[in-house]
Amino acid sequence: MTQKVIIFDFDGTIADTVDALVTIANGLAVEFSYAQITSEELVILRNLTSREIFKYSGIPLFKIPFLLKKVKRELKNKIPELKPILGIQEALIELKDNGNRLGIITSNSKGNVKEFLKINNMDSLFEFIHTGVTIFGKTTIINNVLRQKQLKTQEVIYVGDETRDIEASKKANIRVISVTWGFNSEEALAKQNPDFLIDHPQELVEVIKNIC
Repeated sequence: MTQKVIIFDFDGTIADTVDALVTIANGLAVEFSYAQITSEELVILRNLTSREIFKYSGIPLFKIPFLLKKVKRELKNKIPELKPILGIQEALIELKDNGNRLGIITSNSKGNVKEFLKINNMDSLFEFIHTGVTIFGKTTIINNVLRQKQLKTQEVIYVGDETRDIEASKKANIRVISVTWGFNSEEALAKQNPDFLIDHPQELVEVIKNIC
């Protein structure tokens, strides 16, 4: 079996953070001059791309880095109560046991990710955690990791829950598995034509086994 390098997004893919992030975003709504997210609006947002979400919210682009910084700081306080996506830990262990190398690329902070993984006994599963502030895409960060780790594009697979993960992976010429248990809806993800679209973590193991 050819060894593969599987790079995961964190929020919504490994950690079940969607509800916590919505709560935090609503708490910052007044400060950053956008409307709070109702349950009805969340349905709308799940069907939008990252660019469309910021356009929909009306948040000026120059404020977005400051908003993301505050969100990460607020999320730190919620890490102890966050849970992994149901079934993801078992899938990650099996992927690791099958000889794959696992890593994380996220716009969350490394401290938040490391604390979450430690609390949930998952810290030994990942070879690397790479963080960076990305508003619309992760292509630059992915390319940096590929270069630093001297990885060939054909051996790398990205796993994420947002449309921007698909866009970034395609630009970096790596395959992408989109998961429907995170932020973006199945319909929104399907429109971006990922290489694979799955509904449960256990499907990761089978899909990756069959990727040449």
